[in-house]
Amino acid sequence: MESRMPDLFSRRRVVAASAALAGAALALAVPLAAHHSTAMFEWGKEVDLKDAVVEKWEWTNPHTFLYVRAKDADGVTRRWAFEGMSPNHLVRYGWGKRSVEPGDKIDLTYYKLRDGRHGGFNVTITKTDGSKLWQFGERGTQQ
Repeated sequence: MESRMPDLFSRRRVVAASAALAGAALALAVPLAAHHSTAMFEWGKEVDLKDAVVEKWEWTNPHTFLYVRAKDADGVTRRWAFEGMSPNHLVRYGWGKRSVEPGDKIDLTYYKLRDGRHGGFNVTITKTDGSKLWQFGERGTQQ
């Protein structure tokens, strides 16, 4: 009489368990791969950009984006793009979907892009009325 492997180790169960494990690993890996590091910015080295005019403010997940027109170091008016924290994070620091509007004049600080493009990671915005918004709170990245 031939002995059969217990049903616990049947081929069908092994395949199903393997597929479930592979699916779980994939589900965990996708969110991790979707988030990038801050290596593209000169993190911690704030640069000022004065007299910028807001073109567009994108209140989106996972990051906000601010597009402005301002003069570069050579005095040429250029379009600048700045990444920011998520809306979920920013509401805790007083930001909102309408914190800035197209046409608003602002001064801002940012961490430059390492590749030299016009833009970076927005740190603060100062409006013409003197009010200031921080991406990280009043202590910046030290918080």
